[in-house]
Amino acid sequence: MRAVVCKQWGTPADLEIADMPEPDIAQAASGHGVRIAVKAAGVNFADTLIIAGKYQVKPEHPFSPGLEFAGEVLETAPGVTKVKPGDRVLGMTEYGAFADQVIAEEDRLYTIPDNMDFVSAAAFAVTYGTSHLGLTRYTHLRAGETLLVHGAAGGVGLTAVEIGKRLGAKVIATAGGADKLTVPARYGADHLIDYRAEDIRGKVLEFTDGAGVDVVYDPVGGKAFDASLRCVRFGARMLIVGFASGSIPQIPANILLVKNVSAIGYYWGAHRKFAPQMIADSFTELFDWYRAGELKPHVSHTLPLEQVSEALDILLARKSTGKVVLTTG
Repeated sequence: MRAVVCKQWGTPADLEIADMPEPDIAQAASGHGVRIAVKAAGVNFADTLIIAGKYQVKPEHPFSPGLEFAGEVLETAPGVTKVKPGDRVLGMTEYGAFADQVIAEEDRLYTIPDNMDFVSAAAFAVTYGTSHLGLTRYTHLRAGETLLVHGAAGGVGLTAVEIGKRLGAKVIATAGGADKLTVPARYGADHLIDYRAEDIRGKVLEFTDGAGVDVVYDPVGGKAFDASLRCVRFGARMLIVGFASGSIPQIPANILLVKNVSAIGYYWGAHRKFAPQMIADSFTELFDWYRAGELKPHVSHTLPLEQVSEALDILLARKSTGKVVLTTG
């Protein structure tokens, strides 16, 4: 089978395409492994970190990156009951998805709706999973509240816009550049802020008649977080999703105290280990919304597996909106 191979820590340009043996289902440590024919794989920032040796998971070389995929079940280990050969699934793994086949644990696989194509499925798990749990279970976003979403043209940011609107919130979206703001606008954002040219705090207070926002969804950090902290209303909830800006903010606790603001640290990936049922319940609702036509995954770039280096470079250069996806055929 074909596989993207990382032979040493490095950059996307150092990756190779090689012919590798098909993976053995016995490699699943739990004994509940499933072998999947990968049809499409989502590209994530974590993939750029793992090939550079900067991720919390450091596989032995050589290995294939890729943590998010969609495909068809080929084989299941004895005792697997959740899926069967022929099922169309999306799933997650620590690495290995940038290949024609991958082994995944049974509890990290989800049967996809009949009307969901593989490219959409490969773009679904991390982005929609992150935003849905974050907004429904951690910030408890309610209809009529105002949600501020940073990085709203990116993978998780755009799904936060979409889910925020689905939950009945008014959504203020920020992104870098007028061209990128057209994407959250199409997904229903009520107000748009170009953080390169406009003052986030000033525009938010203008849009909310000085009241501020109820919930902040922040995968960016840095100056965006600092500005948000100064335009939230009493009792606001700030969801800390990531630091795409490269700058980790230091939070003045006095501001949290004075306004009764909650700053919530949130790593969706941890639920795979500590709260898998929360993810399963989340996907149940998300798939229902998808079947009803209420969610429309946005994939700006779809490239063949052989162009993995280009796909990762597009992500690093922030040339994409929504998701970048690799396909195997």
